[in-house]
Amino acid sequence: HVQLVESGGGSVQAGESLRLSCVVSGYAYSDGYCLGWFRQAPGKEREGVAQIDADDGSTYYRDSVKGRFTISRDHAKNTLYLQMNDLKDEDAAVYYCATVRRPETRLLVLSSEYNYWGQGTQVTVSS
Repeated sequence: HVQLVESGGGSVQAGESLRLSCVVSGYAYSDGYCLGWFRQAPGKEREGVAQIDADDGSTYYRDSVKGRFTISRDHAKNTLYLQMNDLKDEDAAVYYCATVRRPETRLLVLSSEYNYWGQGTQVTVSS
């Protein structure tokens, strides 16, 4: 049974940094999984932030976070990370990590394509 547990959220000032962590259990990286970070602000749809292929490390970022956020994974620790620098007001949201066993050799980026989710961690940004 796949489980994901996020941590690292908090309240910061605009321009500051946070690192989110997500411990993933119940599967093997070698089985062809995608891992991703998604976020949802009040009154808005859940949106993809960054995704990574657990095998080859290929990544995808939404345009608004390119150059500021970095997604990475540590196989030894079964942990997914999201380093967020230069945070902006519009980055405030509940952040979720998610995973899915991909059916083909393609990095999945849509939230609808992911079937295992963490409980979420709140990120608040004030200016």
